[in-house]
Amino acid sequence: MNTLASLLAFSWQPEIRGISTVVIGIVVLMGSVYLLLGTNMGARLGFLVSLAGLFGWMFLMGIIWWAYGIGLKGADASWKPEEIIVEFDQARFADVVGGIAVSGTTVDAPGWRRLAEDDPRRGQAVSSADEILVNKAKYYKAGDYEPVAVFETGGKRWPMPFGREELDFLAFKREPRYSLVQVQPLLKQATEPGKAPPRPVADSTQPPRFVLMIRDLGNERVPAALITIFSGLVFGATCVMLHRRDRMVAANRSAGLAVAKV
Repeated sequence: MNTLASLLAFSWQPEIRGISTVVIGIVVLMGSVYLLLGTNMGARLGFLVSLAGLFGWMFLMGIIWWAYGIGLKGADASWKPEEIIVEFDQARFADVVGGIAVSGTTVDAPGWRRLAEDDPRRGQAVSSADEILVNKAKYYKAGDYEPVAVFETGGKRWPMPFGREELDFLAFKREPRYSLVQVQPLLKQATEPGKAPPRPVADSTQPPRFVLMIRDLGNERVPAALITIFSGLVFGATCVMLHRRDRMVAANRSAGLAVAKV
């Protein structure tokens, strides 16, 4: 009865079950390979060969992870808040938002790229701005404003071989990339019971607000790069050790043959 209770308790502990799964996998997979090699080559040589095979496989796996951004990943790229601009001051933000002129609710931004309504980047920027305004800064409540436009600037990368976007992972130098989300407060409208809520109406008496954000590139490929580099170094070291051992064995055998001939 006590054994059954222990087994039931063990099955309801996901962290213990996860640890035990990893331990059993290491013992069964790597341990079985080492057992076969150790019984045929000896304990030390079998350990070196199995270690070289393990880190060689991890080196190849790390290259695939590093190239395609899969596997063990770090933080994804995201928009980070710089400032919520309530009253637009051209002189204050000239170094970042230079070229933008605000007149009432009209915004002229010749130095920026205005994203189209169906551009996926626009949706990502608006979603990040909502998170900043509602949850982080608590400047607005949901439904108190509406996004009007999204502008972007910067983000140039080089080198960009052949101008191909899919080769941008080779670019080691990048300009800061900024996004400016324009939002407009909405008029408060009374809702009648049993009827659909009225369509939102922008409050043209208030100036537009802006959420200035900078792109954080994250470190998505850093864990894969570290695994690749470390595994490559261990794999190279074990290969050098095996090569030196083979040379020593060959030299000893040659010396033994020479003595036997004499």
